[in-house]
Amino acid sequence: MTTPLLIEDTNVSKAWIRVLEHIIDNNGKEICPLVLSITEFNEDISFQETLNLNLASSQLDAVQTVSETIFPKSLYIYCKENRFALYKEYKKNFPRIQKINPSNRNGTYFQRLISFDGSDKKINQLEIIISSLQEGATVKRRSKLQASIFNPEKDHSDAMYQGFPCLQHVTFYKTQNNGLILNSFYAIQHLYRRAYGNWIGLINLGMFIAKESNLNFERFNCYIGVEQLDRLTKSEAKKLLQKLKDNSLENVFIS
Repeated sequence: MTTPLLIEDTNVSKAWIRVLEHIIDNNGKEICPLVLSITEFNEDISFQETLNLNLASSQLDAVQTVSETIFPKSLYIYCKENRFALYKEYKKNFPRIQKINPSNRNGTYFQRLISFDGSDKKINQLEIIISSLQEGATVKRRSKLQASIFNPEKDHSDAMYQGFPCLQHVTFYKTQNNGLILNSFYAIQHLYRRAYGNWIGLINLGMFIAKESNLNFERFNCYIGVEQLDRLTKSEAKKLLQKLKDNSLENVFIS
């Protein structure tokens, strides 16, 4: 029998370290399930740099590369934080995004959020959510505040390994004091390769939805059915943990 692990923090870097420490200190290389809850959205300024150097040595994607598959923050800034320009620019550039990285051949998370394959049309799920949140003090139908990533028609296959999509679903909740909560659901997540970039991307997505809906982003929740250490051995994980702790860390707001 497995016992859920709840990690609650105000700092996403410290939360990641706490998850790594739990795996190091316990049997096996998996947590099943992991429940993560982050408020205030701080991170340690040197954390990404140290982790990125380690990922690069393993020829793996940097944190920002992973995070931008969920929400392309740099493109949003380039579009002067105009969401309609963002949608248009991302769709225009999507074929090039697929060519640059073969792992995007079946899509990206953001692409499915703004252009999900419906029965007869492409569906912009984010725009439905934002429009619903803008309706007024009370959302008329809260079940509209959700978006799917997993597409059974495309994603149920007999492939031995399928790297996308690990993120299955996101939902949003509007609080009574005009706050916004983002909930996300993973069947499986790779802690070393993907988790930190995933969490930053989802936090950026939450901030985007909150800004466009004139709300305050209050909390990010993530439910992971299986959190895997993946490529690292436990001895390698201990060395990485020590590197992260040895660096001088400074608490900053994710922005």
